[in-house]
Amino acid sequence: MQKLAAYLKPYTGALAMMIILLFTQAFCNLLLPNYMSDIVDNGILRNDMRYLISIGIKMTLITIAGGAANIMVCLFSARIASGIARDLRRDLFIKIEQFSNYEFDTFSTASLITRCTNDVTQIQALLLIGLRFIWLAPITAIGGVIMAVNHSAGMSWIIALPVVVLIGVIMLIFSITMPRFYSLQSLVDKLNLISRENLTGMMVIRAFDGRDYEEKRFDKANTGLTRAVLFTNRMMAILPGALMFIMNGTSLLIVWFGAKQIAASNIQAGDMIAFIQYTTTIIMSFVMLSIIFIMIPRAQVSGNRIAEVLHVSLKITDPPDADDSFDPNQKGIVEFRNVSFRYPNAEQDVLSGISFTLSPGRTTAVIGPTGSGKSTIAYLAVRLYDVTDGSVYVDGKDIRAVTQNSLRKKIAYVPQNSQLFSGTMKSNINYGKDDIPAEETRKAADTAQALDFILEKNEGFDAPITQGGGNVSGGQKQRISIARALAKNTEAVVFDDSFSALDFKTDAAVRKKLRENSSGVSMLVIAQRISSIMNADEILVLDNGKIIGRGVHAELMKSCPQYADIAKTQLAEMAE
Repeated sequence: MQKLAAYLKPYTGALAMMIILLFTQAFCNLLLPNYMSDIVDNGILRNDMRYLISIGIKMTLITIAGGAANIMVCLFSARIASGIARDLRRDLFIKIEQFSNYEFDTFSTASLITRCTNDVTQIQALLLIGLRFIWLAPITAIGGVIMAVNHSAGMSWIIALPVVVLIGVIMLIFSITMPRFYSLQSLVDKLNLISRENLTGMMVIRAFDGRDYEEKRFDKANTGLTRAVLFTNRMMAILPGALMFIMNGTSLLIVWFGAKQIAASNIQAGDMIAFIQYTTTIIMSFVMLSIIFIMIPRAQVSGNRIAEVLHVSLKITDPPDADDSFDPNQKGIVEFRNVSFRYPNAEQDVLSGISFTLSPGRTTAVIGPTGSGKSTIAYLAVRLYDVTDGSVYVDGKDIRAVTQNSLRKKIAYVPQNSQLFSGTMKSNINYGKDDIPAEETRKAADTAQALDFILEKNEGFDAPITQGGGNVSGGQKQRISIARALAKNTEAVVFDDSFSALDFKTDAAVRKKLRENSSGVSMLVIAQRISSIMNADEILVLDNGKIIGRGVHAELMKSCPQYADIAKTQLAEMAE
């Protein structure tokens, strides 16, 4: 919460103006009871109509001035609160965009969404109300005490009594509800997680008839959050009732003792009325502060959660002396030099002693059983993780010594799970590079065997893509992803099991087009299917994170039993 001060700096002018207006509003509010006292003592009792009209006009002007100040204060606080919320969301998004896989392993997607939305909203709500009340309440309370004592010093003890009782009630409520405030945001995280999993996995849930289980799971999380919210709201509902009791009880005390003071000619009737109003104003000031104190715990939790993201130390960053240039004599040469890698908190390496080289115009393939570390090689090549030992070189430079931006201009990446973005066919294919000529977009789509189904649509390349590519098939998504990588026109391309959703005919057609249209490009193909890599210039067989076979298809059929077993099984299935 302390670091929010940095976000307030751009709004210091608006904040200063708001404070001036708050003083004006408080001053106007404190003047009105004084004039009310004058009306009773000097106007009504003396039946002086001219005096009543004069005071009425003054009170009207003061009310207008106070109302105008209040409106301006609300506008300024709304501007500041919404501006800081905008800045927080922007900074959160920018920071998350810099996350590597390390950070995504720490923060769940559902939690990050909650932090960018619900947590920021909590901060905004606190600022919207707090910026007004945190200044207005003390000013009004202090001014009210001074004015009340000025009207009747003998009854000043009545002011202290309700304030002490109110503070006691507020502290009791806080002590009970504070632990629940700390758990609310984690409960929101859990509910968002379940909601997101259900929405993205709806087809699986229906296919396995898991609706009852998911409904119970959602109901459990929803009920937990509801109970926590209801408990805190019920406790807070005590406050208005306690407030009314204290205010009414205080008014009775003032009337009781005030009547005796009037009978003794110590004060006038107007003084007693003003004293009631000032006491009510003082109590309301403490209520304002209590509202702030109610909002602070939850906003503090949200602020801490936001700070966790904003101040997380990124595992993968560009060094201060990072270079953005490569050896001009090397184009598309990617070298793994004795690379080992271990995931965070893992007990053993997932890759060990991996060495190979991608060369221009050549295709290197990686195959192996599930869990052997194939995809990890792809992650290391584009620096989504950093190697634990060894080095990865691109065109003669250790990728840890160059900027991430320059590295990813060199290497295109097709992930295992094809991810499309809402927009059009064209915007998705051109996603990786600005100002791609139309003929290059068309060529990339043709190479990826996506041109036919794109042109079948009435809008062609302007055909819409819904969120996540929900309006295209799995194979079409994969082909658009391949086209997106090819449209970047990079010197190296990494395919992470990117042909798995394609039928054998389309798979073969894509590989044929790649050979024809991507000469001079280094390719790393990670695959599960033998048919996708049989014609590769070099095949690496991976098992338990180690290379156990290396060579072309014919050589490996003789020298690597594990490869031969995979090939015989898959080729036999294809023959059937």
